[in-house]
Amino acid sequence: MYTLYIGNKNYSSWSLRPWILLTELGLPFKETLIPFDDGDSWAKFRAFSPTGLVPCLHDGERVVWESLAITEYLAEAHPAVWPGDADARAWARSATAEMHAGFNALRNECPMTVGMRIELPEISAALGRDLERIQELWQQGLDRFGGPYLAGSKFTAVDAFFAPVAFRVQTFNLPLREAAANYVGHLLALPGMQSWTDAALAETFREPSHEDELAALGTVTADFRAAPA
Repeated sequence: MYTLYIGNKNYSSWSLRPWILLTELGLPFKETLIPFDDGDSWAKFRAFSPTGLVPCLHDGERVVWESLAITEYLAEAHPAVWPGDADARAWARSATAEMHAGFNALRNECPMTVGMRIELPEISAALGRDLERIQELWQQGLDRFGGPYLAGSKFTAVDAFFAPVAFRVQTFNLPLREAAANYVGHLLALPGMQSWTDAALAETFREPSHEDELAALGTVTADFRAAPA
């Protein structure tokens, strides 16, 4: 059985990607959550991850790190990771790689926090461009392959890679057009996303540096997490 090492569910967008992929595809795995340390978790995470980062997948003696590499590794044994149609698969791989490598303004200005709601003072030009490109990409996939997922009728890796965006949209009340907003709602309603949310809200861990960063981004309007330990 696979073992997937992840960080705290409230914060770790990178961990969410392979976790939601495994979960929604019904692939059995053992989840091992290692809490972040304030400031630097590298030394602790090096015990199971060559980079000192999460996520990291163990398959027996084999270790696979980086969310995109984990996805491709899983696809070798589980074809449902990618769409069956060649055109949809090529598009999905391209969109997934774009998400993996890009959208830096969205990452920096809207870090993932599942349990908080934050109102930004403004949408910066760079963030606006990222949101426009994401909506363009989503609309292209939905129109071309028929939805309700980005590459067709089934959840695949490309949806897993955009799952953290759904949480960011919810947290920061980011403006989206109707089709994109509907897709976000569809992702948030998935059983796996609901399970991740429940676990994130139950976490009592707080990373002070992360919390300070979030508070500095805008006005915190709500915090649905359990009281800190």
